[in-house]
Amino acid sequence: MRWRGYTFASVFVACVISMLALAAGDEHRDGHPEWDYGRDLGPEHWAEIDPAFATCGTGQRQSPIDISGEASSDAPPVSFAYRAGPASVVNLGHTVQVNVAPGNSLEFGGESYELVQFHFHTPSENTFEGAHHPLEIHFVHRDGAGRLAVVSVMVRAGGAGPLDLLPMPGEVGGTVALDAPLNPFDMLPDDTGYLTFEGSLTTPPCSEGVHWIVMRSHAVAGDEAIAHIAALIGPNNRPTHPLNGRLLQAGE
Repeated sequence: MRWRGYTFASVFVACVISMLALAAGDEHRDGHPEWDYGRDLGPEHWAEIDPAFATCGTGQRQSPIDISGEASSDAPPVSFAYRAGPASVVNLGHTVQVNVAPGNSLEFGGESYELVQFHFHTPSENTFEGAHHPLEIHFVHRDGAGRLAVVSVMVRAGGAGPLDLLPMPGEVGGTVALDAPLNPFDMLPDDTGYLTFEGSLTTPPCSEGVHWIVMRSHAVAGDEAIAHIAALIGPNNRPTHPLNGRLLQAGE
């Protein structure tokens, strides 16, 4: 059976992936008041919306940050073990999220983290020397103890890339199951040199203790793909926060 170009099996698998990703991820809002990026419920007010969001205002190791100055060169090693598999794209309103099947992992500092999902921010949340990129992708990983590692990839317009092939649901809550396997590694830049620091979630509850791995090189996508994502989700970047003495490390 096929439905709008997708097999029943691919839709069923994508629904299962979506449920698992929402259960394990940190971009959903179940049980918490609404927040957004506007004037009344935006980042400046997140800490006031719910006591569970207090860290958004009191945390000292918050993300995103502005990446500038010198970085030490003793970062823990990073290796990617991504592979092609089923995936689905869901419009959450505040972002578009791609849920992936189990089997994609990241080794960082001797620990293994499973990729749960990746999603988009326009413009970028992290900045380089105060400058934003038009788009930033966050690859959210979780280890067996629930600790998070987020890989950040900046995206610039520069010709068609894998991002251009992703269907984007136009309705909030809409989900599209990919008919072809997706390899998340294709979304990374060719040069996977990185900068790393300890930070937080960039959305409520802004929990700290998140390992951030920011690619120094950017990926590319077509102008239309970047503009389409921006039109769907609008500006959804939290302002940068001071390092407050945190160490910024570089690795290859």
